[in-house]
Amino acid sequence: MSSQENQGIPLHYAPDGVGYKLLEIPPELQALLESNEPPTLRIESSPAAALLKTADKTWSLRQKNTSNALIILRPSTASQASAEISQPGINAIATIHETIELVPESSDSAPVPAPKGKWHERFGRSSNRGQFAA
Repeated sequence: MSSQENQGIPLHYAPDGVGYKLLEIPPELQALLESNEPPTLRIESSPAAALLKTADKTWSLRQKNTSNALIILRPSTASQASAEISQPGINAIATIHETIELVPESSDSAPVPAPKGKWHERFGRSSNRGQFAA
């Protein structure tokens, strides 16, 4: 039996203030990026969303919220003040609650869909018609 206590791995919250975004890349784009001749990527704006483009393919960037947070970790070395012994640990440097997904665009000439209101805005417009008399 060991005479040393197992204290686990120290975990510290140490945000670095960078502001990370997680980009979810579809398998098709991943294959292009890992090919022998990866394409040049461009980001352009449109009325509905930002667009990521290659020479022959376009994706719109859509932010989506996730119910589970993603915590970005970085290895650290914590020193114990009493013995000046370095102990490996982990710093949680950021927490991400949203991801950016790439949605394929059908064609560059396709009409941009009109933005739809939130459900409560649509409900309010439809339920107030003619129901209140002045």
